[in-house]
Amino acid sequence: MSSALPASDASREEKQFLIMTQTPVGKLIAKLAVPTVISMLVSAIYNITDTFYVSHLGPSAAGAVGVVFSLMSLIQAFGMGMGTGAASMVSRCLGRRDVQTASRYVSSAFFAGAFIGLCILTAGELNLHWLMRLLGSTDTILPYACDYGHYILIAAPIMCAAFVLNTTLRAEGKAVFSMIGLTTGAILNIAIAPIFIYVLDWGIGGAALAVLVCQCISLCILLSFFIRKKSVTTLSFKLISRDRRVYWDLIRLGSPTTLRQGFASLAMALLNVKSAPFGDAAVAAVSIVVKIYLAIRSIILGIGQALQPVAGYNHGAKLYDRVRGAFWVTTRAGTLICLCFAGALALWATPVIASFQTGSREVIDIGVDALYLFCMALPFLPFSTYVDQMLQMLGRSKSSAFLASCRQGIMFLPLIFILPHYFGLSGVEATQPLADMLTFFAAAVILYRFFKQYQTGRKKITSKRRLRLMYLRLSRKLNHWTEPYH
Repeated sequence: MSSALPASDASREEKQFLIMTQTPVGKLIAKLAVPTVISMLVSAIYNITDTFYVSHLGPSAAGAVGVVFSLMSLIQAFGMGMGTGAASMVSRCLGRRDVQTASRYVSSAFFAGAFIGLCILTAGELNLHWLMRLLGSTDTILPYACDYGHYILIAAPIMCAAFVLNTTLRAEGKAVFSMIGLTTGAILNIAIAPIFIYVLDWGIGGAALAVLVCQCISLCILLSFFIRKKSVTTLSFKLISRDRRVYWDLIRLGSPTTLRQGFASLAMALLNVKSAPFGDAAVAAVSIVVKIYLAIRSIILGIGQALQPVAGYNHGAKLYDRVRGAFWVTTRAGTLICLCFAGALALWATPVIASFQTGSREVIDIGVDALYLFCMALPFLPFSTYVDQMLQMLGRSKSSAFLASCRQGIMFLPLIFILPHYFGLSGVEATQPLADMLTFFAAAVILYRFFKQYQTGRKKITSKRRLRLMYLRLSRKLNHWTEPYH
């Protein structure tokens, strides 16, 4: 347990504990989901508008943003992985009312994340031209990519550290603070990017500089919540752990997020590669449908991020029925939302695809076909997503890492090479929806096995314990069979 806390800190921790462990789970999930969903949507809008601004500088500049986006995804993968690892430990420690240990994990993850970002910055700046070539720059794109990538690399330590604080605040149940820090930077970026690009005439470098400035602002806002004692945990140099097990916990529990981000980048690249033989219209149509799908998925992920602290807190407090209840409330809500989106998109598929462009009937036709397939898989998405997020927060890193790798890795990779070979463009369009359906069934099996063991007083049956039980049963049977001969 934690050491004695000042009266004000103890009161704040006690109040948050009661909120997370006594508020009806449906009401609590809804309260936490609103700010997380807003954060995800604002980030998605920011990504679209940033690309829109730069595209006016020419196709080479637009291509540079696409090249550097892979680098940003890599930075996010490490930052979000470290942050999610810390969040998993923080929520469970706070559920046990161990604030000191939770603060140790936060402090260690914050400075470790900044250090990882600094390593990325150093390695990237020393090999900037080679890195941009590796990510797909052509001769014409390379100068733009280097200008854009230079500032993104400088932002790497800031982005990684900010992700840690962002996820920590959500793990504490302070989702509104997390939303303020994330959305303020994104909204400011939307406002100042055109000023830097066009008014000050800094071009694509100005767009990247706007990202750097706004990431600094977001980090300062997030830090202010810890400095002003608005958070439950604290940040301190003195709390940085020297125990390797702490960093192993952070890496182990954050690995599903890192894998999820990494496979997402790979999947998008492969979809483009496999669509290319069918023409530019196919690439454009598949890209449009994937963007629509990702926008809906951002809402589902935002709701799941509300589930995570609730599950972690109540698991730490040994309120297992509340963990189950929170999962099923979240799953029903997410599935209902996806059913509504699927119905609306299927009904208005043609105008939705046409709204992205009006110059090519072929893009619309291919996009509508692909959107119908994605709508069929959409209701399967929330269940597998929430199983993955819940298991990650409860420390089931192996199961969570497997599920995180399924959707755009284990299930996706074989399909993207097999289906287009036999079914052409339809195979490309069906790959992600089919991978989502297969991931749903894998998640159902894992959840069944998990909940079968997940009850008060029942020990998890490890492989070693299972072998021991088999040995004891076999011994009893042998004794029973040989008893008449004794």
